Amino acid sequence: MTLSRRHFLSTAAAAGVAATAWPLGGAEAASAVGDVVGKITVGYQGWFACKGDGAPIQGWWHWAQDWGRTPSPSNRAIISWPDMRDYAAGYPTAFANLGNGAPATLFSSYDQSTVDTHFRWMQQNGCDTAALQRFNPNGGEGATRDAMALKVRSAAESYGRKFYVMYDVSGWQGMQSEIKADWLNKMSALVASSAYARQNGRPVVGLWGFGFNDDNHPWSAAACLDVIQWFKSQGCYVMGGVPTYWREGKNDSRAGYLEVYHAFNMISPWMVGRIGDAAGSDWFYANVNLADQADCNAHGIDYQPCVLPGDLSARQRAHGDFMWRQFYNMVRLGAQGLYISMFDEFNEGNQIAKTAESAAFVPVGSGILALDEDGTACSADYYLRLTADGGRMLKGQIALTANRPTAPVLSGSGAAQIVTLKARVNGRYVTAENAGAEPLVANRTAVGGWEQFELVDAGSGLVALRARVNGRLVCAESAGASPLIANRTAIGPWESFRLIRNANGSVSLLSLANNRYVTAESAGAAALVANRTAIGLWEQFDLATAKAR
Repeated sequence: MTLSRRHFLSTAAAAGVAATAWPLGGAEAASAVGDVVGKITVGYQGWFACKGDGAPIQGWWHWAQDWGRTPSPSNRAIISWPDMRDYAAGYPTAFANLGNGAPATLFSSYDQSTVDTHFRWMQQNGCDTAALQRFNPNGGEGATRDAMALKVRSAAESYGRKFYVMYDVSGWQGMQSEIKADWLNKMSALVASSAYARQNGRPVVGLWGFGFNDDNHPWSAAACLDVIQWFKSQGCYVMGGVPTYWREGKNDSRAGYLEVYHAFNMISPWMVGRIGDAAGSDWFYANVNLADQADCNAHGIDYQPCVLPGDLSARQRAHGDFMWRQFYNMVRLGAQGLYISMFDEFNEGNQIAKTAESAAFVPVGSGILALDEDGTACSADYYLRLTADGGRMLKGQIALTANRPTAPVLSGSGAAQIVTLKARVNGRYVTAENAGAEPLVANRTAVGGWEQFELVDAGSGLVALRARVNGRLVCAESAGASPLIANRTAIGPWESFRLIRNANGSVSLLSLANNRYVTAESAGAAALVANRTAIGLWEQFDLATAKAR
């Protein structure tokens, strides 16, 4: 089995300190906003396969310790359980049924529908770019990894996300020559995709693992520098996943590699295993991150620190407080971008992808913890929504705040207000046409199930609308370029609106997706769309309570 980052453990304990009003880092970005600078990047493993899914690897890749045998309580490689409700395909395991009686199934990353689901979640929750992890492709995993790259490309193109290849060189003995051949012969073809990430006009390539002080990363500084410079000669913007103490050349970093680190266009120090609570994040901010950012500024390097949701099995998450403290610290630092470690890392328990929210969604007797392990109920998509708010703060869409704005459960105590919207321009009610299968339009004279919406608190003074007829959130499709439709399961920028209360008693909806007002197009004859820059008659609605719940 390929060695992964979960084997790198902390060599220095993060001493706890009280929360302090640290000064901003005074960072000056080496690069303008692009596909990684100013953006949220998520590490995407894409390394789960199941028997019977058609993958060349023909096994339970990364789900089980023994890939040849079905995952079970005694043969598992995961410490968190995915919420399976959104997946089109699930594969039976040898675990007992879930607490709700449903069979314990797992997804396959090799299914295009799975990758599409993941990238749809990214789209809905403000994850801008996916760094596709690529380990040594020359062994038995190679054909499956090659196929995964194409599946990620397809999903990124379909859902308007960016992606790039991030080589993890762990355990790759012939790395120095083989990584160049792999890029030239295979991966460079992906750059032709409109979804391939670019920064400063150049395609992004990630190199993770240079300079780590262990036997799994044995290359000389000269060999590492050669690879970085070679990728630059190919016209690439090179992102480096580096040791935590890269600048100091101690603990997890080999001495004498500073020239290697300074050769990168962007630096992202690894943090998994280094911190596990908010106090640890504060300590690193004061004692490591500030000096890291200053060094990067001095050398014209973009700084992209990690943000972790926390190891669920180690009870680190504190219902989002741990992750939010990192968002707060890294945004006030002035970091050029943020790297979420990781999107789908169910092996380390550091995933933000939808996760079992309670014992009802975990196999009975497995011992696997759910998101409510500390007694606070959290929805399965909670860490996706938390990432969305962190991204908004990074981009200046919400103010810098140490207080987590994201509710663990969308509707709180269940007191969501059920409302109707009547367009002022024609006196007709807004309906989720065809039971939500078609865009919203203001054409009804009476209120039925299709005309009722839940007004949901989306945090930061924003609201979302959930259609009662299908339980889906209203979305300003295609970042507001297409009509509103109720088809989303989670709140992201496209599902968030600012409710404007006008002087005449009407309301207007300002879409966070594009900062445009929702209008009853063609005086209500056409579907609602967020495309107006000012409020007129077509942009005014009467909001009324339909019934209490």
